Amino acid sequence: MDFCHEPPHSKNLNVLGKEPFNAEPSVADLVEYSLTPEHLVYCRNHSPILPLNVETFKVKIDGLVSKALGFTLKDLQSGYACTDVVAALQCAGNRRNTMSQKKSKKTEGLQWKEGVICNDRWSGVALRSILLSAGIAIPPDGTQLHVLFGSHIAPCQEASYYETSVPLEKVMDEEGDVLLAYAMNGRPLTPDRGYPFRLVIPGYAGVRWTKWVDRITVSSTESDNFYQQRDYKILPPNVNSHSMAEKGSWWSKVVPLQTNPLNSVVANVTLHKSSRPSLSAKGYAIAGSTGQVQKVEISTDDGATWLPARITYQEGKWSWTLWEADIEVAEDGAERLGVRKVISRATDESGRIQPNDCEWNLRGLGYCGYGEMSVGQEFEGSFLGSSAHCLLPY
Repeated sequence: MDFCHEPPHSKNLNVLGKEPFNAEPSVADLVEYSLTPEHLVYCRNHSPILPLNVETFKVKIDGLVSKALGFTLKDLQSGYACTDVVAALQCAGNRRNTMSQKKSKKTEGLQWKEGVICNDRWSGVALRSILLSAGIAIPPDGTQLHVLFGSHIAPCQEASYYETSVPLEKVMDEEGDVLLAYAMNGRPLTPDRGYPFRLVIPGYAGVRWTKWVDRITVSSTESDNFYQQRDYKILPPNVNSHSMAEKGSWWSKVVPLQTNPLNSVVANVTLHKSSRPSLSAKGYAIAGSTGQVQKVEISTDDGATWLPARITYQEGKWSWTLWEADIEVAEDGAERLGVRKVISRATDESGRIQPNDCEWNLRGLGYCGYGEMSVGQEFEGSFLGSSAHCLLPY
């Protein structure tokens, strides 16, 4: 069986690794679309991409269930109703490079920028329905159960196969919208997106959205796979090497990263030269597990004052939020102070506000400090940042 190393749309992406293939698009390109088109969806892989026989490839349901089940793609499509959910998919390492730069301290792993995220309409079968068909054997002692998602099609970089897990409560939540998906934006998944089916776990980090899943297991314990127990964990900032993590048994002390952090990013800033000069800014925001993004604000004076941005797209409770702001910046006849950067912050429905910064961690996971974009040299000395006001009301 031949390996598929690089998808045909790679010319639209910044390639960070070829074997396995890992790449991200320009964040400025991303925010031009509500639903991310295939050619701008980032690629994150821990193993080669293999062509699979859709006629014979099966996903097995086993573990603490009344009866084990197995499904081909055709079985799923004929046996269960199709359901859709619009959800943002974000790599746990999104903005890792920003963390490295802000902290002036190297982080492990691919140095992702701000584009390891997409927002799409996913179609498939509610995993809750499948597990109800299998019948879950709830332990009489009330032990918390987990659902393990494994892909055994190819060896990974750090393990012989890929597997992660999430609490059963997330999967069985009628409003959790967890899917065994086989289509994206109305089209069958491509091989690099997980064809023939993958997990969609809204609100959770991309590491849990297992591609090419061939086994789903209900268990009394979390997955013991490397990618659950040793890779996607936010270690304390004082743990700055693997040897320190091993010596202090930190891998077993820290819980796996599951949900996305509340986050926002400035994707593009444009200068408009006219009789009343202005800046326009665009970006995205993403909520975690405590409700959709409620508002986005921007600042041109390092957070001394905040201006409301206009939300231009939001769909349901799991999508990303796209925002825009036009900022008129008054000139000062006595002294012309320059706008050096535009920063953003998001607030979710619970009232939680995105922090201005977050602590460094060895794996560079979950960075959620203010979004920030420096203004180009041609902007400097032209405008008075403290006099800025937003032309677009929230």
